[in-house]
Amino acid sequence: MLPENIRKFFWEYDGKEIDVQENWFFIIERLLEYGDFEAVKWSLKHFGQDKLIEVVKTSRNISKKTASMWQNYFNLPKEDIKCMNLSCQKTDMPFLPN
Repeated sequence: MLPENIRKFFWEYDGKEIDVQENWFFIIERLLEYGDFEAVKWSLKHFGQDKLIEVVKTSRNISKKTASMWQNYFNLPKEDIKCMNLSCQKTDMPFLPN
């Protein structure tokens, strides 16, 4: 179960039902991307720096902007960050075709 102050970042789920240990990767992704200072602080305390670094390095769901910020924060080599790779970046899909 997620703490009450963290649940707002999981608007499409019932925060009481999320298994924190089983879904740690998804939780960290979401909090790195959308979380506030308190959410990130909780993530570091609850999961530890090594797991946050693992998510930053391997996630394909965090934005390039978020990845860059955490890459700098943790002083990681840019080439170690999967979503900074051109082949992994999401492409924008137009809503209506031309």
